Formats: sequence, C-alpha cells, structure tokens
Amino acid sequence: MRLFFIGIISFFSSYAVSAQVFDIETIKLSGDDNNRINLVILSEGYQSFELSQFITDATLFSDDMFSRPPFQEYAEYFNVYAIKVPSNESGADHPGTSTDPHETPLAPLTPVVDVDTYFNATHDAFGKHRLLYYEIDGHSANNTEEKIYALLADHFPAYDQALILVNTPIYGGSGGEFPMTYNGPFGASVAIHELGHSLFNLKDEYYPGDILAAEATNMTQETDPTQIRWKNWLNTNDIGIYQYTCSSGNCSDWYKPNQNCIMELIDKQFCAVCKEGIVKKIHNLVSSIDSFTPNSNTVNNPDFPISFNLNLIKPTPNTLESSWILNGSGFASNVDGINIQESDLNTGTNTLTVSVTDNSPFLKITNHETIHIRTVTWTIENNTLGIGNIENKTNSFSIDIYPNPSTTVAHFRVESNSEVALKIDVVSMDGKTLKTIPMVNSIIQPMDISTLNTGVYLVNIYADNVLVASKKLIKK
Repeated sequence: MRLFFIGIISFFSSYAVSAQVFDIETIKLSGDDNNRINLVILSEGYQSFELSQFITDATLFSDDMFSRPPFQEYAEYFNVYAIKVPSNESGADHPGTSTDPHETPLAPLTPVVDVDTYFNATHDAFGKHRLLYYEIDGHSANNTEEKIYALLADHFPAYDQALILVNTPIYGGSGGEFPMTYNGPFGASVAIHELGHSLFNLKDEYYPGDILAAEATNMTQETDPTQIRWKNWLNTNDIGIYQYTCSSGNCSDWYKPNQNCIMELIDKQFCAVCKEGIVKKIHNLVSSIDSFTPNSNTVNNPDFPISFNLNLIKPTPNTLESSWILNGSGFASNVDGINIQESDLNTGTNTLTVSVTDNSPFLKITNHETIHIRTVTWTIENNTLGIGNIENKTNSFSIDIYPNPSTTVAHFRVESNSEVALKIDVVSMDGKTLKTIPMVNSIIQPMDISTLNTGVYLVNIYADNVLVASKKLIKK
C-alpha cells in the first residue's frame, strides 16, 4: 500500500543499484497490495541453507499473529510477504557490554560472539541485554537503516511495515522504524508487541522511561474519568486508570488503561483499549470497500434494472454496515448490492450513495467519538432517451463529535479526503431540523446546544447535500 517516496529511493540509489536480488515468498495473500496492509518480514542471521527454516519461522509467526484478536477478525485486511536475505553466518552479535545489573562484561548472560550477518543484529543495544537491534548504540555506524530502506525500495516499495526476524534462540527484540524479534519460544509475542509500537503507535505499559513517555492511545497524564481518552471503556474489560510504577523518573505522572496487556506482559493479549487503537489504525490504512460496480468513470446506455454492487473486505464475523441512499431517501441497508428500476429514478440528475461503517465490538469510539466512513457516490443522468451516463466517485470521512453527552457546547469535525461541501444538521427524534451549521474540511466547529431540551438527537452529516452518516447526540 505504501507509495515509496521517489526522493528516498534516489537518496539510497547507491545501495539499490548494486543490491543483490533476493527471493520474495508470499506467506499470506488476502488481496490487492494497494488496499491491504502489507507486512514484509526480512530474514536476518539465516545462512542460505537455512532460508527454508526462515520461511517456516515466518509462517509460524504469521499464523500466531492472525490467531489473536483483533488481527484474527481483521485478517483479510493484511498481506504478509517474506524476503529471503541470506547472511554469511548464523545468529546475532552478543558483545557482552550490557549494563543491566544481571550482566557484566566479566559475567555475560550468554557467550560473547561476533557474527557476520546482513543487518548487523546485536544484543546489548543501548546497554540492555534483551534489546536486539541493528545498531549497538543507535548511531547508524554500520548504515544499517539505509541498507534496509534500499532493500525495501528495490524489492517491495509498497510495504506498510517491515519486520526483521533474527535467527537466534536468545530472547530479544526492539521497536522503532524496523522492529526486530528473535525466533525463539516467545518470538511471535515479542514481534506482536513491537508491531504494537511501530505500526499502531502503542506505548509500553511498563514505564518506558521519561524520553519515550508521551500522550498516546494507551498512555496519558489525564486522570479525570470524564476526560480520559479511554473513558468509554472504564470499568469494563478490566479497564481503569492505573498509575505507572518504577523506582526513578517521572512515571508517577503517567497512567495506563490495563495491567494485563501484551504491551506490558509478553505472555498476555492486547487490552480492549489497544485493540480499539489497532482497529482504528486499520481503518485509516485500508478501505473496507475493496471494489465496486459500475466502476468506470462513465457507463453509457445501461439496461434496466441497473445493478450496483460492493465487494467489501469483511471482518470475521462481519461487522460492516451499509446504507444506500437514492436522491436523499433511504433505499436499502446492510446489503452488498441493489438493483435500480427506471421507476426509481427522477428525470434529470440522480444521486446514489452507499456509506459503509464498521460496528465492531472492538470500537467504543473513544478519543472524541471518532467514526470512519467509506462512501461511493454514483451520479445517474436520466432523460427521455434513457440513461445518459453513470459516473462514480469515492470518498472517506472521519467524523468527531465531542463531548457526547454534552450540556452546553458540542464540537464537530468532519475530515474528507476530497473536496466536498460539508454541513451538519441536528434533528429531533420526530424529524425536525433544529440547527444547521456549514463545515470546513478538518476544522473543528463548536455548536451551542444549551437551549435544546434534555434528550437524544440525531446528527446528520452531509457531503454535497448527500447524507453520508447519522449519529446520536445526547443532550444532558
């Protein structure tokens, strides 16, 4: 899916031009790379005769990953590839230079070794024995990161995330731009933990240190239960406001949602807050609408009935919901296709829009009540001579409504990936439009609702006067 920047490719061209050509093997193929999250696994510390074992290890990791929620449910949103990069020697460096209290240069935890591997994998990075990384101190003395960029640019520029799988039984891993993991007993869990950092922007739920502490999906300094970003999960699924603990630093200023999450304890699963963050990132990266018909810019002289169809990437079980609207009125819901008869159309221009949302139980719409919507809109010209043409366009929307419930002021934000005229109507449950505000793409718009009676209202979001979503607003 990723479009690799030409400038980056040019910058690393000195590496790419002379690069070896390595074999690529497909581990998991769900669909077109352009609408999937492409995970690319690189071998490290595997000699040529061990690359078949690398494919076995990569497959075991992939199988493990997609047996765990929420990846299990969203497996069809991912492709997994493996690039067979041979090393001259097996394993990873262990210089024995860790400053951890339980390891000293005179008493290393494992034998001191220096092996010749393609990506220079080494334990004891940054002075920590379990930190398996491609530079001992992060200063790129071996230009390894440039080497990784060049290899990916040459072999798989459409990658979304690369993971380096290291052929060593010694426990270790690291996050960052290119996470690493060992291939031992807990290797898959380490990889999934590190992908939580690298691909899904999750923080450690053990204290990561003052430098890495920051506001994130699963880390905050907020303690107000009504304001905390995971407020909708509080007191369910063991979600609370738990203070970090440590012997030094500013950890007492920071809070996490759970005490039994894989982002803290490697033998656990993701907590509910992290699962939600992962699913929201999946929706950011991949459209749930894989394809649709009619799909050409113009369709001439079709026969009735005219069929309109969606090919959706469905979670398992399917939690996608669709709403079909013809000329501003509901036509069908929760179906993948419809047929339009001539009697359904007005003379002149007709507009058919289908909106697709995900009603996943992993989503409680935290962080300002954000929802993601994907749409297809067909413009149908109908005249006395029949259907003139049918044109289509796609769009995606991210919609924020907060706080919800609200007492005096509600804030709205609509983000569209194309230029459309946006507006919001607040409608009573008996269908009366009470307030209308025009919206500017991505700009937060406050609305005074203090004069509304206590109760439940509908917020209708329109793009080019087409209803694309409705959401409840609660006035306290």
